[in-house]
Amino acid sequence: MKFEFIHEHRHEHTISRMCQVLGVSKSGYYDYLNRLDREETKREAWNRYIDERILFHYHDNYGCYGSPRIHFMLREVDQVEVSQKKVTNRMRELDLYATPPKKFINTTDSDHDETIHSNHLNRDFLPEAPDQVWATDITYIHTGEGFLYLNPVIDLASRRIISYQLDDHMDHTLCLKALEKALAIRNPKSGWIHHSDRGSQYCSKAYLDTLKEAGATISMSRKGNPYDNACAESFFASLKKEYLYKHVYETKAEAKLAIQFYINFYNQKRIHSTLDYLTPLEKEKSYKMNHDKKLKKNRMSSA
Repeated sequence: MKFEFIHEHRHEHTISRMCQVLGVSKSGYYDYLNRLDREETKREAWNRYIDERILFHYHDNYGCYGSPRIHFMLREVDQVEVSQKKVTNRMRELDLYATPPKKFINTTDSDHDETIHSNHLNRDFLPEAPDQVWATDITYIHTGEGFLYLNPVIDLASRRIISYQLDDHMDHTLCLKALEKALAIRNPKSGWIHHSDRGSQYCSKAYLDTLKEAGATISMSRKGNPYDNACAESFFASLKKEYLYKHVYETKAEAKLAIQFYINFYNQKRIHSTLDYLTPLEKEKSYKMNHDKKLKKNRMSSA
């Protein structure tokens, strides 16, 4: 404390006089300065290392991650003990920020005379296992050649994009093709829930007939309530602000390649806080591994 006091008041009094008054040696004070310099050098080196790893994880994930996910990567991948507050502060110093969302444009036409179904999901967005609940929705992507429309089918247990369809229009065939792809890939058991908004595409006879044949419980959001389909909205927000809004697409072909790239990244590499920082594929593998263990244990106990 005495050396610290001397250092803080070194411009007001001579070092010799303060050492004499406080009963300490000048050599002790200068040893204190050397320790201070070494600590400062260590702190600077530590900050440089943290900055390097932050920059790596930020750009390795295409600028998608904010401080919570970067903090997770530093702890789990780099095995670095650092607080999230420090990561937030260092990212601010490095001028690394999330891309703000752009203006929302509604793609739902709920003013129609087709059959409407009740909301059976009731915002239960975390089912226990894959293929229990699928959600779907439509969004648009602007290109120099006009709009593209995207319809993904999302498994809510893993947040995996099971299938998707891109086209120049957003009639019921856009959604139907995406659904048929997903059914061919996963073939869910009867009783699974299919959740969408009340758009005319999802209320068309062809679409509903396909769901009924697949044994689906048909669930639809309440009118004018996007929070009832929050997981689909969340995916669209991630797709656009993390990737699409950072580029300009002169052609629809360019946009299609970009969307394909991001969905592969989203399924295979992007960690999700709601999945305990697993990727969708890792979440499904984890479920299958735990499910197989339970089956094996049950067989052994009944043998």
